[in-house]
Amino acid sequence: MTQIPSVRFGSTGLKVSCLALGTMTFGLQTDEATSHAILDKAADGGINFIDTANVYPLGGTPETAGRTEEIIGRWLRKSGKNRRGEFILATKAGGRNGLQPWDAGASRKHLLDAVDASLERLQTDYVDLYQLHHDDRETPLDELVEALDTIVRSGRARYVGVSNLLSYRLARAIGRAEVKRLVRPVSVQPRYSLLFREIERELLPLAHEEGLAVISYNPLAGGLLTGKYRPGSAPEANTRFTLGTAGNMYQDRYWHENYFATVGEIQRLADEAGVGLATLAVAWTMANPLVTAPLLGASKPEQLESTMAAARYSLSAELKQRLDEITAEYRKGDAPR
Repeated sequence: MTQIPSVRFGSTGLKVSCLALGTMTFGLQTDEATSHAILDKAADGGINFIDTANVYPLGGTPETAGRTEEIIGRWLRKSGKNRRGEFILATKAGGRNGLQPWDAGASRKHLLDAVDASLERLQTDYVDLYQLHHDDRETPLDELVEALDTIVRSGRARYVGVSNLLSYRLARAIGRAEVKRLVRPVSVQPRYSLLFREIERELLPLAHEEGLAVISYNPLAGGLLTGKYRPGSAPEANTRFTLGTAGNMYQDRYWHENYFATVGEIQRLADEAGVGLATLAVAWTMANPLVTAPLLGASKPEQLESTMAAARYSLSAELKQRLDEITAEYRKGDAPR
């Protein structure tokens, strides 16, 4: 298999594979043996960038939070080997991962407690990227950036980033870090796919101007862009559309007639081009020069074959334009032209 190329991580000096492995299925949707097989498949294919979070697995509860990090930690030391130095490891904090009032958010207490707990589960002394998972309006931005600065300067993370922040909040966080001469975020992790393009309006231009790496998630829209779901059918069991506490969220995001209709149009273009729908969807995301590395998720190792193939697929300018036109409505809020 052709190895996946490396790309520069935003304006930093770090190089990462141009595809990253998302792990939120590990520990609930997939058991440990399957999760390790998925990690093996990704590593064998050249993916050296692994992303997780302290609240994973997806669809779990505060009682299951951290299980995914534990699975990854055991894989890194599987069979008595320590493979930590072979991978760029990223995790996140901010979601609820305990029963106490302070076991969530962006407070200094939570972030410093959470990073220590993540390192223990991952069986490592540091992560390469530590990210705020969600915004927290109750914590002052100064407290947030000071906590992230402490984490980097203590050696527990090499870089810090954010996920799911509105553009103006991210801009303010960067501004506060610069004013206070603190370590600033170097990356952003937003949702982005053919069925969700809103970040093209403000967040991606901000990322370009500030030199931020963009690690986009949900490139397959929760699996809708694989073509395996049909309009009028019920969501399958043990998928993101039915999984634990996450099922309703994913149905609300994507399980709508207009999305199914659009997927049908994209499928016809994929058939004309002789390429798989999942490969085309990921390739379209990668074709945006502001995207550093889309996150690939899987519940079976073989599912990675079609998505990793996007790194080898050459998307023509004509096909990209047709995809852009078909999905233009998912940019939302554009001024009339």
